[in-house]
Formats: sequence, C-alpha cells, structure tokens
Amino acid sequence: MAYFNPEIYAGIDLSQFNGKLPFHLTNDYFFRAVMQENNHVLKALVCSLMHFNEEKVHEVRILNPIELGKQVGAKDFFLDIQILLDNQMSINLEMQVVNAGNWVERSQCYLCRSFDSLNRGENYKDVLPAVQIGILDFTLFPETPEFFATYRLMNVKSHKIYSDKLRLSVLDLKQINLATEEDKAHHIDYWAHLFKATTWKELKKMAEQYPIFNEAARTAVVLSEDEKIRLQCEAREDYYRSVGWMNDEIKQMASEIQKLASEKQQLTSEKQQLVSEKQQLTSENERLHQLLANAGISDIPKN
Repeated sequence: MAYFNPEIYAGIDLSQFNGKLPFHLTNDYFFRAVMQENNHVLKALVCSLMHFNEEKVHEVRILNPIELGKQVGAKDFFLDIQILLDNQMSINLEMQVVNAGNWVERSQCYLCRSFDSLNRGENYKDVLPAVQIGILDFTLFPETPEFFATYRLMNVKSHKIYSDKLRLSVLDLKQINLATEEDKAHHIDYWAHLFKATTWKELKKMAEQYPIFNEAARTAVVLSEDEKIRLQCEAREDYYRSVGWMNDEIKQMASEIQKLASEKQQLTSEKQQLVSEKQQLTSENERLHQLLANAGISDIPKN
C-alpha cells in the first residue's frame, strides 16, 4: 500500500488541523511509516544527517520494507531502516525512544551487519561503506552530552582514521540546544524539532519554513488516518508506557533496596559500636579489679 501521491497531498489543508498531534515522530512505528512511504522525506533526512547535497543523490532505497498496518512481531520489533544509497553506501537508521542500556552494543551489531555485505567471490575492497545512525530520545553519554556526534575507528595515539568505511552517528533529541553551526547549516536541528513536535501548530510552522516538512506533515496526515496504522502506533505507545511503568517500578525497588541497605549498614555500625563499648567496659572492669586486687580488696564480684 503506497501513500505517496501528489494529488492526495494537494487536497490536504493543514490549516484545519489543530491541537495535539495524533502521534509524534518519536513513535518508532510512525517514524518508520512516514520514512518508508515518502522517499522524498527519507532522502532529505539522510542527506541532512550525512551532509550530502540532495541533488547529487539519486536513489535512497529501503532494503527491509515492512507491511504497514500489519502487527509488529518479534522479527520486526526493532524498527531499524536498512538503506542502500546510490548502490554505494549502506545506512542503518533507527528512531529509539526507550533507553534499554544497550545502545552502544546494539548499534555496533547493526553496523557490522550492514558492513558484512560481500557475496562469495567478491573482493574485500569492494565492500560498501557502512553507516549506523541512531536518533535517540535520551542522552547516551550524560557525562559528555552532544547534539549530533559521529564516531569512527581511529588510532588512539596518532588519531589516524583506520578506515573511512565505518561510521556511527548519534542524534540526541534531548540536546537540541547544543547544536553546532555545522549542525544548523545542514538543518539537523530542524529535523530534531520536527521529531519532537507535539502539536499541529508546531508542525505547521515548520512546514511553512521548510518545504520538505510540509510534505512530511501531509504524509503524517494520510498515515494517521489509516486505522490499521493507528492501531500499530497506539500499540507502540502502550509499549512505551509499559516500559516506563516498569522502569519506574525498578527505580522504586532500587530506591527501597538502597534504603534498606543503608539502614542495615547503620544497624551494623551501631552493633559494632555497642560491641566496642562492651569491650571497653570489660577492659575497664578488668583494670578496676586488678587495682582492687593490688589494694588487697578481693571480695567484690566481677559482674
């Protein structure tokens, strides 16, 4: 089912939509749906993140399309988008809201799978460059926050790049205020604001400033009106809530465990203090009896 139809879009009047958006683009299913069904939007996003000139990119092809509206099973639970760019570069793209604490390892797995693209008999030199891009609604490294970060294989002493065929990038939607001039020059901050938009007012304002966002907004309208897609997006929202509830429960349990551990430590400390005081009293008692014994007084009980 293909939604990209200029005639349908032309008939959509964004001005009639107000209030909250039915789904945010941080909903990974909705993000996947919009990017899969509107190649113009996908191409614009990829070129922005890769710092490419759109006019020089001819094809952005999704290698793992899903049947939109179909229930997400275990196989499709991770909604990463595998992209082949002009048959010259492999890109893995994913929106990730929930911090499961394993993004570093998971992103490396995605990157390795994308890089291992050779068929039997092909030369190693022909392997395509592989890029993994994670759009995260959480900060991966809180100690060194960054809006858009890129990592490569590099010599730890000389900083020489080992290979330009491997790259990991992270777009942190929590750190838009840290966007650099380079990020802004490629409109990456615009995309981040688009993903974080929660109202039609925000979305329409951006659609007026940046034409591709107008197309993204109209695609969102068409997709959000499809009942099957709505159900899958709602299922993802339920999943986020359940994970959030579990995380809250885990945090509360961890807090209670920490409190009990603190109380136990305090009791242990008090017990050690009592033992120390008892030992001190015993020592004082023995010293007193020794003094009495030395004075010839021996009929005073020890206890």
